[in-house]
Formats: sequence, C-alpha cells, structure tokens
Amino acid sequence: MSGPTLVIELAEPLSPGALREFRALMVGLSSHFDEKRPGFYDVNVSAERLGVEDRREADRHKPFPLVLSGNAPADEDLKALVGFHPQGEDWRRPFLVYLMGPGVGDENIFEAEHADEAEVETVLGFRPTHAVNVSACCNGGIDHVATALLTAAVMDVIGGVAKAELLDGQASVVAGLPGLSGIVDDDWMALGTAEFLRAWVEQPGFRLLK
Repeated sequence: MSGPTLVIELAEPLSPGALREFRALMVGLSSHFDEKRPGFYDVNVSAERLGVEDRREADRHKPFPLVLSGNAPADEDLKALVGFHPQGEDWRRPFLVYLMGPGVGDENIFEAEHADEAEVETVLGFRPTHAVNVSACCNGGIDHVATALLTAAVMDVIGGVAKAELLDGQASVVAGLPGLSGIVDDDWMALGTAEFLRAWVEQPGFRLLK
C-alpha cells in the first residue's frame, strides 16, 4: 500500500451476523464498493463521510465523532447523519479493508504479521485468531486521519483492538489518551479502542506510520 495501515485484532472469528454488519457498513460508507471475497473490500470512502473536512490545499481537518454501533445504518440513516446518500458521489479516496486469518483468506499474511508477538498478546489478553487490515492507497495527511476514523468505524461494528505502529516520539503523545490499552515493542506500537483512535486523531500533527 502507498499509505498507512492499521490492524484490528480479533479474539474470535467473525460470526455470520457480524460479517453481514461489516459488509453493510462498508457498502454504506463507500461511493465505490467491490467485494473481492467475503470480508475483503476494495472501496472509495471520502474523508467527509468519516466526519472530516477535507481541505486538500491546506491538508487541514476538522473531525467529529461518527457513532456506528449495533446494526449498520441504512442509506437514509447515513443521509440524516451526514447529509448525503451513500452512493451519491465519488471522492476517489481508495482503501482496501480486509478480514484475514484461518478459513477466510490471506492466512499466510496473517501468520507472518502475528509471529512472535508475545508482548502484544499479553496486553491484549488474548491470542488473535483473525484480524482486519484497513489500508489506505494514498499517503496525504488527510489519508492518515481517514484511515484512523475508518478503522474506528469498523471497530464500532465488529469490536476488536486496534494495533498501530508508532513514529519516533509518538509514545509520549498517546500515553495518556483514553482507550489506550498499552504501548509495546519498546514504544514502537500502541494498542487501543476506537475511542483511542478518535482521541489520537485530535492531537496536533497526527500521523500514522506508513
């Protein structure tokens, strides 16, 4: 990917119902939607749909909370929330959002990304059985914000714990944020909830590791 990636660690496989809600969320948020396989989505999601004012020339943002929990919202519910029909326009902000692990696909990638993570598992309190990667295909500042907020929206629906690699010096920035589960790997990785991701986005100079 040319942009940042966040990982959602899952303690158990997604149930059929959770997978349906995951898919419905992605359909609802996306102006372009292509399902490569169950749980693997090639999508375009504009920053505005995630509650961000996308001022590309200045790369500024103004986030506000997007609460998507329980049943995924219908088109009319999203229109009431943010003022548009979900399939009404295409802002060309591409993402790959995909479930991986035993029985669903990309098993080798899952195994490689989860090898030798004893410290991570200690903080999580479980050994991940599956994960969801949220990967941006662009690398502007707005893409970093959108990646974090899209990940948080997915977590509202399927649960899990976000795993984010940190840039040098970011450990001190995130250490006191709400929803932080822990910092591991010698201060190079943070684990946290959707609340943590939304709080982190609000910090000046926010950026994910590409």
